[in-house]
Parts: sequence; structure tokens; C-alpha cells
Amino acid sequence: MKQKLFTKDFTLVVLGQIISLFGNAAIRFALPLYLLNLTGSSALYGTVTACAFLPPILLSPIGGMIADRVNKRNVMVVLDFLTAVLILTFSLLMGTLSLVPLLTVTLMLLYGIAGTYQPSVQASIPALVCPEQTMAANSVINTVSSFSSLTGPVLGGLLYSAWGLKPVLWVCTVCFFLSAVMELFIRIPFQRQNLDGGILHTVKNDFSESIRFLRTEKPVIQKGMFVVCGINLFLSAMIIVAMPWLITEILDLDAAFANRLYGFAQGALAAGGLAGGILSGIFADRLHVRTSAHILAACALCIFPIGITLLLSDSGILNYLVLTICCFFIMVCSTIFMVQMMTFIQTETPPHLTGKVISLILTVSMCSQPLGNAMYGVLFEAGRGYEYAIVLFSGTVSLMIAVRAQKIFRFT
Repeated sequence: MKQKLFTKDFTLVVLGQIISLFGNAAIRFALPLYLLNLTGSSALYGTVTACAFLPPILLSPIGGMIADRVNKRNVMVVLDFLTAVLILTFSLLMGTLSLVPLLTVTLMLLYGIAGTYQPSVQASIPALVCPEQTMAANSVINTVSSFSSLTGPVLGGLLYSAWGLKPVLWVCTVCFFLSAVMELFIRIPFQRQNLDGGILHTVKNDFSESIRFLRTEKPVIQKGMFVVCGINLFLSAMIIVAMPWLITEILDLDAAFANRLYGFAQGALAAGGLAGGILSGIFADRLHVRTSAHILAACALCIFPIGITLLLSDSGILNYLVLTICCFFIMVCSTIFMVQMMTFIQTETPPHLTGKVISLILTVSMCSQPLGNAMYGVLFEAGRGYEYAIVLFSGTVSLMIAVRAQKIFRFT
């Protein structure tokens, strides 16, 4: 008899993710936008968001170790409670301390918590569903992530443009608190693993074991990890920096109207992720990692209309519409790609290594994100008036990476 996908525990994980990720999307939208509105500097914006990616790089290996050695439910609960306290603390300190250091530290802590949190969520999926439902379960998790990312920036943008940052902070605090309470009722099968010496020694051993597994047993996963690094560096980072910079600073739109449009554009990104997650679930039986390079090529091709429109048209609204529509399709394709990759990793990795391998892959792939954010922040500020060239450069390099990926995944 086929086990049903939406068991009580998996359903609670999904509902907790909806609430938690909604708060995450709203706060990650509002805080950097608040900084950009006050300073008008893409270089500062890129630098601060780059700094925010450093803690996940350091903490993700610890998150993987914790995911394999501590009850994953407890990890989710503690980190959601901690996030609620962090946002509440920021809201109380805002206005009493210098904004840039306070906001930078807060974003770094938020991203660091998320980097520790995600390995537990991803590693819990094989423990909650049967192997043949792993692709469908990943599709559901990506779909709810995209749904939350859709509603978070849209509602956050409406709250922010109407009443400022404070209401966004209060709503996000409540979201993380509710998510933590809900997760208390999840039961995830758990087999304790012993610590081999101290924490640092254990992290080192786990990291080494994961590297050995990728290098000797599954080198294709290692190569795929570097493909993701390249896409993060040249495509994802460009979208992260270009979207707020172009919409709020370059396209000659009214400031309040531009902030709302940016919220809708972020919502379009999330809607693309939602559509990609749904399509991954519908076509789960037909998707294979061999086709992932074609998906990446589609992502890269969607970049070119943005650069061409910036070059040929002075219309702010037209450029906004092309940017938003193309980013929607980029997210559709990238979500399908990530579902393919995550399912491949989960099914090809032994259970006692799942959390560690996922955390290693997240750590290495995230290393490229801060570099890309900082690089594009400087490029867009220094190349003001030539944004189209920077966008076209991103598309060209991303397409080259997709061609390389085709050779990597062809025989899997």
C-alpha cells in the first residue's frame, strides 16, 4: 500500500515552513530596501547584503552536523524562537544605534540562522516520506517556500510603503513565534549519533567525510555544486542587486510607487518559484538531473531581454515589466533545477550523511553569493548608465555555465 504524502508530521513541517518563510521573505525584503532608500547607494547595498551571506557559509556545516546528531524538530523550534527574539530586539534598538552597523549585524544573524536551519528541513524529508515520494515532497517544500516568498514581499511592500518598517518587524516577529509553537508538535524519526570529541573536532571530521564522499563516490554531485556556485555568482547575485537598484534608483519612477513596484517584482520572483515548484510536482516522474542543464540554459536566455530593453528603451514602466516578467520565468526554471538537484542529492546520499552533505553543498555554493553581491553592487554604481552591459554580461556567462553543465550531467 502506497504511503500518503501528507502525513500529520509532514503537514506540520509544511505549515511551519509557510509561516516561517513568509516572515523570512518579508524581513529580507524590508531591511535592505530600508537601507537603500536611506542611502541611495548600490555599493553599500551590495556590500551589506554580501556581508549577510558570510554567516551561513560558516554556520551551515554546523547546521549539517546538528541535523544529523540532534532531533531536527528541536533545531527548527529553537531557531524560529531565536529569530523572533532577534527581530524584536532590532525593532527596539532601531533609532538608538547607528543604522548601518545595526542593520548589517541583524541581517548577518538572520542569514546565519537560516543557514543553520535549512539543513534540518532538507534532511528531515527522507525521514518523513517514502523514497518514491522524495521528489514530490521536495516539490511541496519548494512550492510553499515560493508561496511564502510571494506573499512576503508583496504584503511587506504594502505595509512598508504605507506605514514604514515597524509594522513589518512586528508581523515577522509574530510569524516566527507561531511557527516555533507549531513545530513543537512535529515528530521526526531520529537516531542519535555520538560526538567524536569536541564540537570543532566533530565538525572537521564531518566536513572531511562529506568531501571524501563527494570526491570518491559521487563526483557528479561535486561538479554540480560548482555549477550552482557559478550560477549564484553570475546570475543570482545580479538579480538580487539589479532588481532594487534598477526599480528604485534608475527607472525614473516616483519613490513610493517604485517601492510598491519593487514589492510586486519580488512577488513575481516568488510566483515564478511557486509555479516551478508546482510544475516539479506535476512532472516529478519525468524530471531527471540529465535535463537540468537545459533548465539552466533557459534561465540564462531570460536575462537577455532585460539587457536589450534597457539598451533600447527609456520607458521606466516598459523596463520594469520586462524585468519582472523575465525574472518570473528565471525563477520558474531555477526552482525546477533546484528540485532536481536536491532530489538527486537526497536519493544518492546515505541517511547518516544527508545533513552533512547538504550543508557542505549549501556552504560551498553560498561562498559565491557574497562575492557576486559585492561585485554587482560596485559594477552597477560605477557603470551607471550602462546597466544593460552588466546585465548582458551576466546572461552570457550564465549561458556558458549551462553549456558546461550539459557535459557534466549527460551520463548521470
